[in-house]
Amino acid sequence: MSTSASALEVESLTKVFKDRGGIAVRAVDGVCFKVKQGEVLGLLGPNGAGKTTSIKCILGLMRPDSGRIALFGQDAQAAYPRILAKASAVLEGSRNLYWRMSVWENVTFFAALHGAASPEDRQYFGRLLKLFALEDKRDTEVRKLSQGMKQKASVVCALARRTPLVFLDEPTLGLDVETSLELRSVLKQLAREEGRTFVVSSHDMHVIQDVCGRVVIMSSGRVVVDDQVSHLMSLFRTKAYRIGLRGPSPDGLHARLAQEFAGATVTEAEAGAEIKVNLSEDNDIYRLMDVLRSMDSVIDQISREEVDLEKVYLEIVREERARS
Repeated sequence: MSTSASALEVESLTKVFKDRGGIAVRAVDGVCFKVKQGEVLGLLGPNGAGKTTSIKCILGLMRPDSGRIALFGQDAQAAYPRILAKASAVLEGSRNLYWRMSVWENVTFFAALHGAASPEDRQYFGRLLKLFALEDKRDTEVRKLSQGMKQKASVVCALARRTPLVFLDEPTLGLDVETSLELRSVLKQLAREEGRTFVVSSHDMHVIQDVCGRVVIMSSGRVVVDDQVSHLMSLFRTKAYRIGLRGPSPDGLHARLAQEFAGATVTEAEAGAEIKVNLSEDNDIYRLMDVLRSMDSVIDQISREEVDLEKVYLEIVREERARS
């Protein structure tokens, strides 16, 4: 499948709600992004950032106030509801399932709604159950499953529809570490083997970092970052430093560092104090050395701190809030 064409285009998407006092709240404010066919995109943002509202507008569950949405080159509003044959979603996990029906009954029922009911389709359903380790729960009522199995069954029902575009909103919510790792592995395998397009929204940074190649970060209804995960990681890896001091930190050092470098921390230990700081500008390292020298701090070692997507995300959201 070609990865040059767009599976999803969102242009200037805006959605306004009225609060109880009648004041307009812009839940989604001019959001723009594209997703290529075969891409796995991560959608991140704090609660209230507009992620789920954006997804619901894309799927036609909400009507946006303005903007354009296109799925595989077709205008979503003009082609609604036919266009939904190209997309499926897990928005509220196991709440989407019929709990008194078996796993297999749920899968075949929801797939049939999308016209996926051929013998070949049913063979594919069996493959999904095997991939998600649900084969032995095929005939078990959903209400008798563990939370992790219910969540996996929800994902299977979305994938069984065989749509080229799949939205997964918090797919690992409530899963233990082992099951989360298992789900992430299967999603990567399906994206690689089937060339399907995934949009994954999650608060679990390990999921996004492990599964997604690109990430869109939203804050206050706007897109604040749209970049490759690897590029974001490399940018922040050059900024994060760990400085070990010989002995305890001088009085007032923590306050001085916090004043000069947002988010800087000082931790006391037997071997000596440890400073963690993000240096945004090229000359910040010299300013840091001047501060430590002026306070008679003796540096024992300096190293770049290993960063993960969670630290990158928190730094981006913190900077965005400071600008707002």
